[in-house]
Order: sequence, then structure tokens, then C-alpha cells
Amino acid sequence: MTLADSAIQWYEENARDLPWRQPGTTAWAVLVSEVMLQQTPVVRVEPAWRAWMNRWPTPADLAQDPPSEAIRMWGRLGYPRRAMRLHACAVAIVERHGGEVPDDLDKLLALPGVGTYTGRAVATFAYGQRHPVVDTNVRRVVSRAVEGKPDAGPTTTAADLVATEELLPPDAGRAAKASIAFMELGAIVCVARAPRCTICPFEHVCAFRLSGEAVPAGPSRKPQKYAGTDRQVRGLLLEVLRHATGPVPRQRLDVVWGDEVQRARALAGLVEDGLVEPLDSDADRFVLAGDHPARYPTVG
Repeated sequence: MTLADSAIQWYEENARDLPWRQPGTTAWAVLVSEVMLQQTPVVRVEPAWRAWMNRWPTPADLAQDPPSEAIRMWGRLGYPRRAMRLHACAVAIVERHGGEVPDDLDKLLALPGVGTYTGRAVATFAYGQRHPVVDTNVRRVVSRAVEGKPDAGPTTTAADLVATEELLPPDAGRAAKASIAFMELGAIVCVARAPRCTICPFEHVCAFRLSGEAVPAGPSRKPQKYAGTDRQVRGLLLEVLRHATGPVPRQRLDVVWGDEVQRARALAGLVEDGLVEPLDSDADRFVLAGDHPARYPTVG
């Protein structure tokens, strides 16, 4: 059996039951899941994905709402610019493709916020095409099983795409199954620091396992600090704006964080990123991006 055959057989017996993998799942639902899963664990994504799809089951449904609603719905998933990208993507899908997520890879890659990984993931998982879908988990599996290295590099390269594509079966449908199987294997078995080699389908053929070397101790990458960072302050400011029933005066935001310089920097960053808009030239009141004044009857 090839690595792909072994991975597919293992996946069919052990894959997690995730809603975006169910038969009949739309390409839009797959796209939303892939954007939400970026840098966010499945346990946090699943309820957010269900709520999102219940409210906006099609790109047209989201496109007709302002981006502020996407930011509100995003809640505390983190990296809220992803909500803006999804909204922009929905608008582009409606304008360019009649509301249907395209099945052509080049057209997918041309959508706002859709990069190398996301475009190939949608083409593969939604449309059953043959493309190398390479994330951190897949790179780790290929690095260990094929190259005998404990870890892959920090970012996906053209070489990673080539190495993964060489493992895919020629048949498109089976290649798509292999792609999701490699990813799942890396997510729950061939993990970074405590790989479960004894239950891995590659146990007896994995180049790294056969080398006898041990996985290096410690984290595979330095954990990102959150407490006290601008990211935390941005999140606190957005939380106030998400739950506001009207424009938020600067004074209300001032009490969110004591460090005036850091707070001002975080707020300016939100404005620069297009997530927040000042309502007047003096920047005394703020709303989420795209919140039309008509939403707030008291706004002149």
C-alpha cells in the first residue's frame, strides 16, 4: 500500500465527525470553515461555524449585510480581519460568480483573502479536485514519513507543494481523500511534540520513526504572547464596539485599558485595518466598519 492508501484507510476508520465534512456540505460552508480554522482550534470553531452558516448559508446572504455584522458574528475567535476577508470574499463571489463559489483554482485564488492554502483546500475538499493541500500538519507528516526530519520549516514552500503532490493518487477523487487524510493524521496522531506513533498507519514505514531519533523536547515554536499585547487591547476595544447599541464615545473606550499610549495605538490599528471607523473628523465616536449611521437613530 502507498502512504496515500494507508492514510485513506486510517481516515475512514478514525476521522473526527466535523460538520463541514458531511456529505452535501456546500463549497461556501467549506470556505467559511477553512478561514475560521486558521490559527484557531476546532473546538472553538465548530459552534461559531454553525452560528455563521445558520445566519448566512450563502455568500449572497452575507454580502447583503454590512461588514460590521460579520465582525460582530465573529465574536472572540481572534484575528477579526478574517471576518472582513470573508465578507469581502462573499461580495466578490456575488459580483464575479453569480453567488456561487467558483470551482476553478485560479478564480478561487483571485478572491479577496484566499491564499495558496485556502484556495486549494476549497477546490479539493468542496469539489474533489487533485491539488496538494499543505498546512502545518501536512508538512509535518510529509517531513517525518518521507524525509525523516522531526519537523518541517516554518512556512509552506513550493517544495512542500511538490513533495505532497507526489504522494497523491492520480485519481482526483481519491487524491482529495488522501489530502484530508494526511491533514487529519497530522492533527490528531503525528502531532508536534507527542506523536502517537504506535497507532499511526505509517509506523513501520515512517523514515523518521525508523531513524530512531527522538522528537526534540519543548515547543515546536515559541508560543505567542497574548496578555498585555496590542492584540489583547484590540480585542477588548472590539468587544465594546461589538456589543454597543450606538456609536461608542472615545471616553468609553478610554476605560478599557489603562495605558493611554498602547490603547491609542491599538485603536489606530483597528481603524487602519478597516475594522473600526470614526464617525466624525474629531474621532470622538467610533463604530464597527460599515455600520451605517441609519443603524443608530441618534446619529446626525
